[in-house]
Amino acid sequence: MPKMVLAGIEIEVDEDGFIQDPDKWNEAVAKALAETEGVTELTEDHWKVINYLRQYYLQFGIAPMIRKLCKETGFTLKQIYDLFPSGPAKGACKIAGLPKPTGCV
Repeated sequence: MPKMVLAGIEIEVDEDGFIQDPDKWNEAVAKALAETEGVTELTEDHWKVINYLRQYYLQFGIAPMIRKLCKETGFTLKQIYDLFPSGPAKGACKIAGLPKPTGCV
């Protein structure tokens, strides 16, 4: 399994750079992951999405469907893509420290 050093922590990732152990995630790791996704600054809106994704994942063990993400955060899909140019699954879930989603986020 490949490893990356993010915010000074060596973390196992999959072939697409998704963290394999969500417990290794912290805000510094999120900022380091954001840079790999071309997001140079994490705003309050980014954190709203990231925190929702993490809370949902920790509660249900999966990433939420995109419709639920939009409804619960109040953002449109376009706004999500504006925040995370690589998309909610690849960008937002990766930055939130979730394993690669198997469904559609």
